[in-house]
Amino acid sequence: MTTLFGIDRFLSDPVLRAPLAGKRVALLAHPASVTADLTHSLDAIAQLPGIRLSAAFGPQHGLRGDKQDNMMESPDFADPVHGIPIFSLYGEVRRPTEAMMDSFDDILIDLQDVGCRIYTFITTLLYMLEAAARHGKAVWVLDRPNPVGRPVEGLSLRAGWESFVGAGPMPMRHGLTLGELGHWFVAHYGLDVDYNVVPMEGWSPEAAPGHGWPMDRLWINPSPNAPNLNMTRAYPGTVMLEGTTLSEGRGTTRPLELFGAPNIDARAVIADMRGFAPHWLDGCAFRDCWFEPTFHKHVGQLCNGVHIHAEGAFYSHADFRPWRLQALAFKAMRRLYPDYPLWRDFPYEYEFGKLPIDVINGSPLLREWVDDPAATPDGLDAQALSDERAWEDERRAFLLY
Repeated sequence: MTTLFGIDRFLSDPVLRAPLAGKRVALLAHPASVTADLTHSLDAIAQLPGIRLSAAFGPQHGLRGDKQDNMMESPDFADPVHGIPIFSLYGEVRRPTEAMMDSFDDILIDLQDVGCRIYTFITTLLYMLEAAARHGKAVWVLDRPNPVGRPVEGLSLRAGWESFVGAGPMPMRHGLTLGELGHWFVAHYGLDVDYNVVPMEGWSPEAAPGHGWPMDRLWINPSPNAPNLNMTRAYPGTVMLEGTTLSEGRGTTRPLELFGAPNIDARAVIADMRGFAPHWLDGCAFRDCWFEPTFHKHVGQLCNGVHIHAEGAFYSHADFRPWRLQALAFKAMRRLYPDYPLWRDFPYEYEFGKLPIDVINGSPLLREWVDDPAATPDGLDAQALSDERAWEDERRAFLLY
């Protein structure tokens, strides 16, 4: 049975889209916003009878997905095919302006998420919901899979640490689809907004071998450094590398699946990880490797590192815990190289006065655990388990599948 995403059902069922008759309709999308036959959603929706397409929006990396790195802004432009304005929500603004909101009556959101709190598309969803509530606009999410399924992992974001990479108090792996997250945002923030979800058909979030990603559908990069399913599985851990001086593999062919740097001994790091908390390494395989980034951190320098393989026969969906694995790697670095300048200090996603690693984690708790020589795996595990169980209870009311 073919899995039908929200866009597929929206296109095939006139009854679903009947409420949009006579209204100006906008679309928020990116390169992975495609139908089952790989037609881009913008082109497919533009061909629908009775749909008046008036504008489109692009999130971080742009509607075209052409911006390779983080914090690379996209401009507004006029679509050369459909003759509509394309507004950037990662350019001069992150939140839609009055003029942008005036361009439509209802907005369709068709974004492939990766199931991680820090992935900015979910914050863009929240900002659009808040703007729609203020302006009396309707929001429709054309739902897509969470490619890493239902597992929950990580510390929840603490109050006061909200940011563009932290839309609310949820763990790093939230285990919800974009449509489900929208329902949670509406409830959590008390938004008075006309919110609708076109659900998927045939999606089973725990089914093997995809365990979240339906293997009858092609994976298309929703952002330039999200090239495959292995990356999405590792990402709730490897994204923390953006707050460190270690390379996360940008500038290689396997970004956000590996980590490393010049002048470290990856085999020693692996050995320390196995000695300190071996149970945090279950569900995957990893190996030492060598790489030379062509851009970003350590460009042109030979790096020794670790490649995480959460795929094939090595992968156990129930056991893999990428956030703990990466936390353990940081701990090994600190134990082996106590004076290593591990934490970067710059305004990550324009958050001034806060270390990037803390912005990413939604509090200083992870960094403090890494830097405390007396901290044990049990201490971090207890904090995370409390947050994870609370979130599993809270999210239950919003599950659609």
